[in-house]
Amino acid sequence: MSRLFDSIAASGEALWLLLGRIGLGILYVPSGFGKLTNPAGLAGMLATKGAPAAELLAYAAGAVEFFGGLAIILGFKTRGAAIVMIVFTIIATLLAHQFWLLDDPARSVQRIQFYKNVAIIGGFLFVFVRGAGPASLDRR
Repeated sequence: MSRLFDSIAASGEALWLLLGRIGLGILYVPSGFGKLTNPAGLAGMLATKGAPAAELLAYAAGAVEFFGGLAIILGFKTRGAAIVMIVFTIIATLLAHQFWLLDDPARSVQRIQFYKNVAIIGGFLFVFVRGAGPASLDRR
């Protein structure tokens, strides 16, 4: 059975890597666009946490999400984009999903969000190590 899976993976490498990049990037592009066009929600949350220049940071977060997500999807400067997205996701996770400070049921919801982000970071690590693959701007 493993030979079959190895064959499927190898023969469809370009497609599988592209689909994986789309799956990761599509999480960030709409969110980043939303922050770029309406940063008030994130700016408010950042201000309550004592962040300086909260609106500027919200725009910066939107730019990282939007352009970083696009870079991952398109396979453009992919390894660098993966590192940026890893760092961004770590920071966002530690700021927004502090489940250890909450009581149930909010604690359970934020724990799930925290570990979902850990899994996303794992996906970006695979992208960093493997690269964009054949169907990418990096290979053109």
